[in-house]
Amino acid sequence: MLFDYPAYIEVFNAGDDARLVDEFYHDDLVFTGGSRRYEGKQGLRDFLAWAHDGVREVMRVQHYARSGDILFADVDMDFHALKERPDFPFGHLFPGDSVTVKFHVTYRLRDEKVVALNSMTWPPEYGVTKAPRLGAHPSQIAAYHAYTAAFSNADHARYSAFYTDDVTLKLNTMPQINGKQGIVDFYAPMFEGIREDLTIHKLLADDDAIFADTTSTFTALRDSPDFVVMPLAEGDWVKVRVFVFYTLRDGLISAIRVARAGEPERC
Repeated sequence: MLFDYPAYIEVFNAGDDARLVDEFYHDDLVFTGGSRRYEGKQGLRDFLAWAHDGVREVMRVQHYARSGDILFADVDMDFHALKERPDFPFGHLFPGDSVTVKFHVTYRLRDEKVVALNSMTWPPEYGVTKAPRLGAHPSQIAAYHAYTAAFSNADHARYSAFYTDDVTLKLNTMPQINGKQGIVDFYAPMFEGIREDLTIHKLLADDDAIFADTTSTFTALRDSPDFVVMPLAEGDWVKVRVFVFYTLRDGLISAIRVARAGEPERC
């Protein structure tokens, strides 16, 4: 079977590193990137485990061509941070950050599997294309998960960067909140005493909207008798299953509507 590069891209962008290495790489693989060199499938697995620890890496291939056993690709690679990575090779990343890096990659094939992988990079954000932040592409879906990580981290500057200036937020029992700054002003004092973590059960996305079946877990950092869901003492938490519908405009969130999908569960 011929090496199927579109299938390779699909598996890579799904974040399934184990399947990627098993299906597309030769046992005698040698990977060279900059000053790094790894040999064998386990060497590549170890590298990917480190590189993708809290970071989603998604390919946007600009061009590729094959001649004989050599395949060359020009790739704009998007990296989306789900946790802080001070050691990340393309800069210190915080939850919610995204960076794009131009890769030139050469794959040498043997028995229609990659036996040598050589990559070089340009400086971050130099000479790259940029996709709208949110939408249907695997990179845009990864960016949404980075958004939720920034939100759970109470990083108001980073999560609000995913909003249009005139975004609206409609919660169950509250008046509509208007504007990017209005949402930040709502959450900033709440997050001083409460931290909200989001768990995504199901996500559907296209270029116009995102639907998320989500559990919000609210943990009290201090006594919070006026919390809108229910009064909480320090250390208490409450879980609420919600459906969230986001309207998108030019890749940014322009409206958020939240509906409860069950009763709060308190501990």
